[in-house]
Amino acid sequence: MEGNPIFSRTSTRSFAPGEVSAQEEEMLLRAGMAAPSAHNQQPWEFYVIRDPATLARLGDATPYSGPARGAALCIVTCQREGIRDPLSAPLDMGACTQNILIEAEALGLGAVWLSCAPYPERMRAVAGAVGIAPGLSPFAVLAIGRIGSRRPFVSRYDPARVHRA
Repeated sequence: MEGNPIFSRTSTRSFAPGEVSAQEEEMLLRAGMAAPSAHNQQPWEFYVIRDPATLARLGDATPYSGPARGAALCIVTCQREGIRDPLSAPLDMGACTQNILIEAEALGLGAVWLSCAPYPERMRAVAGAVGIAPGLSPFAVLAIGRIGSRRPFVSRYDPARVHRA
């Protein structure tokens, strides 16, 4: 399992100085767009934030978005309105968001998922801080950057939760 980003990924909330390159950014976005989705509806759009003032506003937007202030960039995953299967869209968005986190780990970057949806007050605050366009709803804020400090990986595998039929 060593070297597998699924088994080494942890949440990074403290970032070291350093940029995320344009190539790394593109790989993160490609990973998000590679996620499975119901009916292949791909309900996602993305806001990439690098501007320090916007990162600061984003860091103040919710009680849990503080790590955005120290990140090299944030990606706000957004769900589009008017899709074929809106009940499945949050599942699609979760897969998309997780793909970005795993790709960040594979690239040697630190990242953390800062909760936004399904909390309307957080979604409004994030939309206002970033200037999200009408027809899009913020789903998650991903703070990404060079790893400063983070907790070591701890396995969550629990065989007591596995049932066989």
